[in-house]
Amino acid sequence: MLATLAMTADSCYPLSMATLTIRNLDENVKRKLQVRAALNGRSMEAEVREMLSQLVTNGSAATRQGLGTAIHKRFAALGGVELVIPPRQFSSRPIPKFDE
Repeated sequence: MLATLAMTADSCYPLSMATLTIRNLDENVKRKLQVRAALNGRSMEAEVREMLSQLVTNGSAATRQGLGTAIHKRFAALGGVELVIPPRQFSSRPIPKFDE
């Protein structure tokens, strides 16, 4: 269903270039973008365009792998937790029958 909506959304827009304005960008982020762009031999605009294209094309780490795997990788360096599992206690209550 989501794929169908995405294809429909793609076909609704003409094949022209879009303009995006970003307001209230932190000055430190802007400086880091300028440095990154310079290191890659691009303008800051071209660098952001490339970053956005890669993000949309490749997706995030959580979409390439399972969410549980992504969470495990994020917290694996902190170590695991050993939980004490209490022994199972059986009830003296009769088991319900649903076929009646």
